[in-house]
Amino acid sequence: MRIVDIAVKRPVAVSMFTFAVLLFGMVSLGRLSVNLLPDLSYPTLTIRTDYDGAAPGEVEQLVSKPIEEAIGVVKGVRKVTSTSRAGQSDVVLSFAWGTDMDFASLEVREKLDVLQLPLDIEKPRLLRFNPSLDPVIKLGLTAQSDTSSLSVAQMKRLRLYAEQQVKRALESVEGVAAVRVGGGLENEIHILIDQQKASQLSIPITRIIDRVSAENINAAGGRIDNAAQAFLVRTLNQFETLSDIENLFIGRFEGRNIQLKDVATVESAYKDRDVVTRFNGNEGIEIAIYKEGDANAVNVAQKVASRLNEVNNNLPSNYTLSEIYDQSVFIKQAIDNVKSAAVMGGILAMLVLYLFLKDFWATVIISVSIPVSVIATFNLMYANDISLNMMSLGGIALAVGLLVDNSIVVLENIDRHKKLKVAGSDNATANEKTTAEATDTEASAASEGTKEVSGAIVASTLTTMAVFVPLIFVEGIAGQLFKDQALTVSFALAASLVVALTLIPAMAHKKKKQQLDHEDVFTTPAPTPPTSTFGKVMYYVTLPVRWVFRLIFVFLPAALVTLVIGAWHIFSKLLSVAFKPLIWVFNKAFDLLASAYEKLLRISLRAKALVLAIAFVLAAGAVLLIPRLGMELIPTLSQGEFSVEVTLPAGSPLARTDAIISELAAVAVNNNDGGETTMLRSDNKVLRTYAMSGTGSLISAAPNQGGDHWGRLNIVMQPTATAADMDAVKRALRDYLAFKPQVQATFSEPELFSFASPIQIEIAGYDLNQLQQYGDAIATKLASFSNFADVTTSIRDGNPELKIAFHHAKLARLELDASTVSQLIAAKVGGRVATQYSVEDRKVDVLVRTQENQRDDIASVRAIVVNPGSAQPIPLSAVADVYMSVGPSEITRVGQQRVALVSANLAKGKLDEAVAVANKVIDETQLPLSLSATVTGQSEDMQSSFRSLQFALALAVFMVYLVMASQFESLLHPLLILFAVPLAGAGSVYGLWLTNTPLNVVVFIGLIMLCGIVVNNAIVLVDRINQLRRQGVDKDTAILDAAKTRLRPIVMTTLTTVLGLLPMAFGFGEGAEIRTPMAITVIYGLLFASLLTLILLPVLYSLFDVKKNVAQKTSVNTNAGFGDEGAMSKGGVL
Repeated sequence: MRIVDIAVKRPVAVSMFTFAVLLFGMVSLGRLSVNLLPDLSYPTLTIRTDYDGAAPGEVEQLVSKPIEEAIGVVKGVRKVTSTSRAGQSDVVLSFAWGTDMDFASLEVREKLDVLQLPLDIEKPRLLRFNPSLDPVIKLGLTAQSDTSSLSVAQMKRLRLYAEQQVKRALESVEGVAAVRVGGGLENEIHILIDQQKASQLSIPITRIIDRVSAENINAAGGRIDNAAQAFLVRTLNQFETLSDIENLFIGRFEGRNIQLKDVATVESAYKDRDVVTRFNGNEGIEIAIYKEGDANAVNVAQKVASRLNEVNNNLPSNYTLSEIYDQSVFIKQAIDNVKSAAVMGGILAMLVLYLFLKDFWATVIISVSIPVSVIATFNLMYANDISLNMMSLGGIALAVGLLVDNSIVVLENIDRHKKLKVAGSDNATANEKTTAEATDTEASAASEGTKEVSGAIVASTLTTMAVFVPLIFVEGIAGQLFKDQALTVSFALAASLVVALTLIPAMAHKKKKQQLDHEDVFTTPAPTPPTSTFGKVMYYVTLPVRWVFRLIFVFLPAALVTLVIGAWHIFSKLLSVAFKPLIWVFNKAFDLLASAYEKLLRISLRAKALVLAIAFVLAAGAVLLIPRLGMELIPTLSQGEFSVEVTLPAGSPLARTDAIISELAAVAVNNNDGGETTMLRSDNKVLRTYAMSGTGSLISAAPNQGGDHWGRLNIVMQPTATAADMDAVKRALRDYLAFKPQVQATFSEPELFSFASPIQIEIAGYDLNQLQQYGDAIATKLASFSNFADVTTSIRDGNPELKIAFHHAKLARLELDASTVSQLIAAKVGGRVATQYSVEDRKVDVLVRTQENQRDDIASVRAIVVNPGSAQPIPLSAVADVYMSVGPSEITRVGQQRVALVSANLAKGKLDEAVAVANKVIDETQLPLSLSATVTGQSEDMQSSFRSLQFALALAVFMVYLVMASQFESLLHPLLILFAVPLAGAGSVYGLWLTNTPLNVVVFIGLIMLCGIVVNNAIVLVDRINQLRRQGVDKDTAILDAAKTRLRPIVMTTLTTVLGLLPMAFGFGEGAEIRTPMAITVIYGLLFASLLTLILLPVLYSLFDVKKNVAQKTSVNTNAGFGDEGAMSKGGVL
């Protein structure tokens, strides 16, 4: 390979190129964005449409159905789900994974633009669901007051401060997309009309609204050009005080002017509340900060924190601004843990190398391949727009143990060639050999040694990289999640291959140098001083300058280099002394292992049937264990916090929801003490609570969140709290909720992946009463099993509805029509914003409606005057029936069919067990013919992900076979080597069973990686046997000899990989739940496969390989196949 020759002949060029790669790698690292997970572009769109005051039935017929029909034909739509509830429709489109969501959004918008919805319905909004849409930071602004709760004025001031000071300060921070303020009280001017007085004076509410709107105006009146001057004309008529509004003339009655204060009261009030937020029991304002899509969460959090310091300095003394949630803390800790696991793994791998090589310089040469390959990977990550996240860094941590393999092979082979060259040139005496010849010998040894194994290491790297190709075909969340990891491992391995072919031979060639670089400076004789007078003068004048130059450019660098080299020698000597006892123990242990292995192998070759039987039993045992492992989609990441979502009966006022949530917070804090106080005690395991009743600053696209009857309590545990403490708090809350039959509660931990509940049963039909009846029946049965917790059903009794049915004949006799009367009722009950009142640079809404006591019960609504301005006032009851009824809380449709959804969380056990129980419940429930039930939720995602991962696993094995068959030019030997794969799988199963880890997507990815790693050891062994047999050695001797010489490299590469992954397998710190299963899978699989490779493979070879020995007449072709992938046997650095 020409690249090797260039590397050996031009070591300075190689080192400069390496420095350039390192420099650009560090620059790329600084520019990579840091996220918790890869960019999960969820293929989901939500079309949200608001229809104020409409009941679920109307929302379904007028909004949800037309939208479903319009967008059902969009390309790539897999499933359409709609939820119609009072005042709101959500239509959720699920797309196939891999759909370009930007194009899909455009197509959906086009369909919505041509859709004709009733005029009083607001324009539909399109929401993209993406976990990164959650706020990066949530802040709570609270105020201390003398009383237990804040007054209305204090709450208004608090909200105003949050909007004007805090929000404005944070919005300008780089990377912040939006700042949303929720909670507190928003200013609003209320004009409350006494409809009896207004009716007597023949003034309809519509006229008042029009007058208020028309009178509050400042307008430009043009300009007057005078001979002397030009004037601007302005008409000033804006309301400046509340008395301006009160004194407004709104009409005449019997020759007298009527002012607004004659028929209404004007007061400074607040908007109807849609949210109450509490922090540790105290009511306050929530400030949610959202980041821009491509911004780095950690950087944004740092910038926000520095801006918050400025805000806190100007904060009034009785206000406190506290951080409720900061996503970047978890991200930073999780990323740091992966980094430290990778560094620890690298150090352990280097230690193994040193114990085997017993040469400090050789260890350094090989260890260089780790940092160089990793930093080179950052370049490729930046070029491919891969962020630093748990998956990509996990890929680097996985690759650390594999990166040194190629370098080990190259360095060992170079050393072997040097020894051969030395032995070959022994006939020439040392005196006759010049330095140049010695250097040539070194150079040729470096290039020949590298070239000889170049084919082998390229093929070996290709087998490892080949397994990642099928990951491109993995569908579902697994594909999105692990694409980054597959790419980073492939990048790192490709980089390590280039390092092994260029940097390692260049460094090995420079290994021992007799003469120091700066030696000639001191050995050259000093120049003779000039003889001419002028020359002498100049010589002595410039002497100090020359001495300074010599000092700076010669002596100082020389001293530095000498110091560094001296320190290096001292350091390596100290290390060798320190490690001497360890190396002695290690050598003894390895010699014992080698002799035991040789004896065991001889016995195995005599008792082949027994070896095969044991291997078969072990593999069969693993297969039988698989069902006992259990299955889940993706492990839950424990962030030391959880949420309780509470849903009260629809129509419950916000105050009641707030009261229930506050009681729950008290229970959590006092954890079964039953105390009333919500002050946090010093020994408490709960760090803080955050309660939100109502919709608040959510821009979530989940259709089941929001409304006055919904609330969420977020409980953050102390850093010292254990999982048992968290379970105790959850148990206390569940026990409390058991006495609240009307309250449905769902417990959840911060989710990063799935949208659906673990278990969801869809019951499809049309009759809502029937759906409710059977939904409740199935929910009750599920709740009786211990597998499930938080069982909820989507169809419940909804908002109490006050229905008004008009008598059209009576309306016609009075020359009225239904739409006019409907608008009048809407204005009197709901009110209408007439205009905006200016306070400094703020605008405050002015709402006009009837007085509260004239619209707060059925009798008041019946008494609403429907013909204001007429001589004879007529109440609503004269022209319509007004009656109470209860409608459904929401109507859910899947695939344009009504369904009842029964959702549940897992209380214990694995997901697959729970699915089996749910299916059993459905089978036992006698559903009428008009209804059908299916189990969906996470189990649906799990099955589709597992199906595509099984396909990827089979494809990975096939890819490895292709690479090996083309390398060996044989179809049988790669098949023998592939026996390592099922055995590795068996080892992984035993490892998972011992560590009680269920099968999940992460484990599957580990298995796919394993396919590429385990075959390398088997390749080394088979290739060496083939080489010996080509030299004419008989089969059994070749097997024994190859096994003996290849034991060392096999143990060495296995240990470097295993120890490289060991820190990840221990699973400490944040995000360990995702790293650990993969590390466990690879470690156990690799150890088990290596053990069996060394025993089983020789047995299989002696059984199946029946071809006769072919002693080669020509010289041995050392570049055959995977060659001396481990020619690292005896001599040299090993």
